[in-house]
Formats: sequence, C-alpha cells, structure tokens
Amino acid sequence: MVSSDPAASSGSKDEKDVGLPSYSSPDLTQTEGAPRADKWATRNGLNLESFKKRDYGTGIVELDRSMKPRHLHMIAIGGSIGAGFFVGSGSALATGGPATLLIDFLIIGVMMFNVVYALGELAVMYPVSGGFYTYATRFIDPSWGFAMGWNYVLQWAVVVPLELTVCAISISYWNAEISSGVWITVFYVFIIIVNIFGTLGYAEEEFWASILKLTATVVFMIISLVCVLGGGPKGGWYDNYYGARLWYDPGAFRHGFRGFCAVFVTAAFSFSGTELVGLAAAEAKNPAKALPGAIKQVFWRITLFYILGLTFVGLLIPSDDEHLLNATSSNDVAASPFVLVGKYAGLNGFDHFMNFIILVSVISIGVSGVYGGSRTLTALAQQGYAPKIFSYVDRGGRPTFSVGALLAFGLLAYLNLAAAGPDIFDWLLALSGLAALFTWGSICLSHIRFRKAWAYHGHTLDEIPFKAVGGVWGSWLGLILIVLVLIAQFYVAICPPGGGFNDAAGFFQSYLALPVVILFWVVGYAWKRTGWLRTHQIDVDTGRREVDWDEINEFRAQIAAQPAWSRVFHALF
Repeated sequence: MVSSDPAASSGSKDEKDVGLPSYSSPDLTQTEGAPRADKWATRNGLNLESFKKRDYGTGIVELDRSMKPRHLHMIAIGGSIGAGFFVGSGSALATGGPATLLIDFLIIGVMMFNVVYALGELAVMYPVSGGFYTYATRFIDPSWGFAMGWNYVLQWAVVVPLELTVCAISISYWNAEISSGVWITVFYVFIIIVNIFGTLGYAEEEFWASILKLTATVVFMIISLVCVLGGGPKGGWYDNYYGARLWYDPGAFRHGFRGFCAVFVTAAFSFSGTELVGLAAAEAKNPAKALPGAIKQVFWRITLFYILGLTFVGLLIPSDDEHLLNATSSNDVAASPFVLVGKYAGLNGFDHFMNFIILVSVISIGVSGVYGGSRTLTALAQQGYAPKIFSYVDRGGRPTFSVGALLAFGLLAYLNLAAAGPDIFDWLLALSGLAALFTWGSICLSHIRFRKAWAYHGHTLDEIPFKAVGGVWGSWLGLILIVLVLIAQFYVAICPPGGGFNDAAGFFQSYLALPVVILFWVVGYAWKRTGWLRTHQIDVDTGRREVDWDEINEFRAQIAAQPAWSRVFHALF
C-alpha cells in the first residue's frame, strides 16, 4: 500500500512547502466516496433539503463519487463529439481541402492521444475536482495554475451560450419561422434540469447521448462506404463508383500553406472536451480501476470516428461545394458535410436524421460546459483563487453557486437575437478558440514535471498504478505539437487563408486567447507572488490516493501470463 503521508516523500517538508498551496486528502476509502445524504430524493437533488450545505471537508476534495465505469467509458469515447466535428468539419474542408482536413485532424489526434494518457496517469494518482488547474498549480507554477483554472472556466462559460445558439440553428433547419429565442429557452431549461440531478444527471445524459452519437457515426460510415463504391440510390450523386475523384478535382489542398495552418484551430476545437474524462474521474467510485479502461477508448474515438469519418467526408463532399462556401457561419447546420452526404445521395430523411444527431451533440456539449466549468470554478474557490461562495457544495453533491454562474453565462445566447449579436459572438468564440490548447499543453508539462519530481523524491515507475503509454516522451511530443499549432495559428491570424493580411480586429479574433491567458497569469502572480516551482519544491505525496498494490500486482501477473493476442487486446481495450 502506498502511503499518502507527506512524510513518506524524500526531501524536506520545508523545501516542498515553498510556494505551494496546501493539499488535503478527504478521509475516504476507495469505494465509499464523500458522505452522502440518506434520503434518495436528497441524494439526487429532488427536494429543497438537497440544496442545503453539505459538510464535505476542507481543501480540494471530490465533490461526489457516483459516476460508474460505463459513464467514464462513454464520456471518453463520445463525450466531446459535437458541432466541431459534425458542422465545423465543413468549413475546415472548404478552407484546406480533404487532404489538409485529414492530416490536421490526424496531427491533433496524435497530440490528444498523448495528452489524455498523461492526464490519465495523473488523474488515477490525484483524482481531484478541477484536476487540470490543480496539476498546473502543483507541478508547474501556482500563478500559471491560476491562469489555467480561470482560462478553463472562461472557455466553457463561452461555450454554453454558443451551443444554445447552435441548438436554435439546428431547429431552424426544419422550421425557420419560429424565433430562435424560443428554442434557446427550451434547451436552456433542459440543461438546467439535467444539472439539478448533479453528477449523475451529467453522467447519464452523456452516456445515452454518446451511444446515440457513436451509433449515428457508424451508420454514416457504412452508408458512406456504400456511396464511395457507387451503391447509392439511382439518380443521386453516388449511383456509380465515386472513389477518390474529389482529391483530383477540385483537389486535395486549398489555399496552400495558409489553408493547412488555418484548419488546425477547427481540429483543436473539435477535440475540445476530450479532457473531461479526467475531470469526471474525480467523481467515480474507484478511479484507479475505472479510468485506465476509459482512457484507452480515446484511441478508438480518434481513429475510428474522427479519422475514418472525415476520410469519407473528404471523399464524398467537394471542398468547393456552394453550401460550404456560402455558409452563414461555421455553425450553419445546412453546411454540415454529414447532412449534405444524405442530401446528395438522395437518401430521403437521412439529412434530417443527421441534423437530429447534431442537435443532440450540441445539447450534450452544452451540458458538458456547465459540468466542466463549474467543477473547475469550485476547485479555484477551494484554494482561494475565486470567491469563497463558489466552494459551496450542497447535500445533493452539486457545487450549487458554481453551476449557477455557468448557467448565467448561458443567458448570453439571447444576444444572438440582437442586430449586433453575430459580431458579439465572434468575439466570444475568439475567447475559447485556442483556450483548450493551453489546457492541453499544461497537462503535458504537468506530467513531465511530475515524472521529474517523482524520480527526485526517490520513487520508481513501478509505483505508478497507471502509466502513460508514451511516458515522458509522449508528453514532450504532445507539448511540441501544441506549440507548433499555436505558431501556425499565429501565422494565420496575420495571414488569413483568403490572402492578404489581417487587420487588428481580425488578428485578435483569431488569437485573443493568448493575451487573455497572459492577463490571468499576471493577475495570479500579483495575487500569489509565486513563480516557477523548482523540482525539490514539488510535493508528489500529499493527497495521493492510496491503492491496493496486492490487487494491482496480482492483476499485472495475470495479464503477463496470458497469450500475446490477449495482452494486445488488453492494451487496446
């Protein structure tokens, strides 16, 4: 059994306390979780009693422990598939062409693979609410952790009204007569209802939404394969062998190097939310057991759904299609290549089916936005980086005021009804466009610094319950790719794909996230007066979850004794 006692670490306590916030471990076993109310209605947030404050301890602790392995698996494999994938891929295709679409998403996929495995290793050992922010605070720099925490909250706060607006756009595909404000209200109320049920409400919604999204994507790929081979209905585009003709005419690339760089930000936005599986792990009954299997699903999500799905998109929809070029915005559902395939194939009703899936996906991301932002805001408050009121956790296990703050941002969706609404939303979107890249970079750097401090304090890799597949080198690869993407986006902010040079407004709409992060870092430094942590200052023991090493070693021995094919299957699934 690995001790979580701070004294167990080598290096003096005085050294490790310099510049570090305090970490506390909840007095919980692996399976019990935080203390919960006895009444079913109170536990699930269905009576007034559930809104009263719960005695949950001090410091950074788990909010709830009701999430099951099936929830984590579905959040990992389908949780963040939303408008970026189903709709944004259309604008990316028009900007860079099918080859650029495939290459850029593959590069971001490799990056995300390493990010999620690094996160998995950290989350199994330190499964705390608001994990991304706390890892940056603990292993990099408390001021940078402050910046990453608020950056992540702001990212999701902006996504909530954006997704509500896309919901209204999705409905307008069927009926453009009803005001968007009506549908924004309907879906806003739905998100509120899901959050009344707390962690379990989010988990169940994501579980069933992910099943629906994944099923629809598989159906799309089967239909696409038939269409590429010429098996589409007579009279449609795909009633004879289609093949890779679109890679020759209009061509595999558009807008040259500028187009190649511009698609990166769309790909990054499409993968936003993948890291939520690490945040959700803090609210699972046994993260050490449930999380590794969930992390492995990310590989299949990247390979089967993003890469294979977008390969078919590039084979079936021309990059100069008028629907893509004339889209009113990057969120125009009519410009979704997944909708257009059904329309061009002559499959009656398939475009409506895919539009419904897009609607479900967008609602799912909106719910995820409230979940991810509120948990991080609560963690910030628990460490004194946000007003104390946001540390309030009720008897239903919900961070009540943090959830309320994120839901309040959802009201910004009504700005879209004003004449200047689209311009305001462009600026709001600019705040979140690159925010995820800073989060992912911090996860990789936190993992690199953790491994260095782990070795410095006399620990070995055998003491780590779940190890990232690529180790430190995988995190370095992920970090380097993130830096390259940020450089590419900086270039595009100056030299847009359409040619010429951007003005100041155009530049900041593409790169506003950087000055915002720098501002947060400066505020954090001015507040906490702490800088880059030296290796001897990093505490790797306090708050570390205890694990049953007898059980883990027995399981590892069983895997090692199995045939090669079985070991490969275990590694992949």
